[in-house]
Amino acid sequence: MQHPVDEPAGAPREKILNAPFLPVLIAASMPVLFWFQERLPDEGLSMAFRAGDLAHGLWSGLFTSMLLHGNWAHVTMNAVGALAFGAPVARLLARGFAPLAFIALYVCSGVVAAWGYALCHPGSMAPLEGASGAVFGLIGAATRLLGGHGRVLPLFHPAVLKAAAVWMGVNLLIGLVGFAPGAEGARIAWEAHAFGFLFGILAIGPLGRWFAPR
Repeated sequence: MQHPVDEPAGAPREKILNAPFLPVLIAASMPVLFWFQERLPDEGLSMAFRAGDLAHGLWSGLFTSMLLHGNWAHVTMNAVGALAFGAPVARLLARGFAPLAFIALYVCSGVVAAWGYALCHPGSMAPLEGASGAVFGLIGAATRLLGGHGRVLPLFHPAVLKAAAVWMGVNLLIGLVGFAPGAEGARIAWEAHAFGFLFGILAIGPLGRWFAPR
C-alpha cells in the first residue's frame, strides 16, 4: 500500500505548462491576430502573398502573409504545431542571443516557404496566407532533435531521414488529396510547406552549434 510522502519545504514544483515562452507566445498570437483579421474590411486579403507581386517589387507579402489565416481550423492547426514543435527547438537554443535566433528561424522559414511557392508558381496571383510554412520550418528543425537527447542529430542520420521522408510524404498526400482540417475548397500550398521544412532542417545545424548550451 502506497503512502503519500511530504515534500521537503521549498522543493520546486513542476509547472503545469512547461513550454518555453516564445513558442507559447507565437501560438497564442495566432488566434488573437485572426480575431483582428476577421474585422478588417477585406479580411486581410491585401496582406496575403501573391507570387506575381515579386515581379513588381512588392515584397511585403512574404512577411505579412504569415500573420493571416483562412479560418479558425487553420489557426488551431498552426498554433498547435508551433507549440508542439517549437518547444524542443526553443529549449535547445538557450545561449546568448538564442531568442532572436528562434524568431529568425521561424520568420525566415515562412519567408523561404513563400519564396519557394513563388518559384513553383511564377506569376501566380492566387493569394497565399498562413503560418504553415514557418511552422514547417520548426517541424524540420525539431526533426533533427527528436531522439538526439539534447543535441542536433546529423542531417543524414537514419532517424532524421526516416522522419523527414514521413513528413514529406504526409505533406504531399495532404497537398494532392486536399485532406486537412478547414481546407474545404481551398488549395493547400504543400510546396511552401516543403521549402519551409527544408530550411528548418538545414538551419538548425549551425543554430545548434552557435546557441545551444556548451
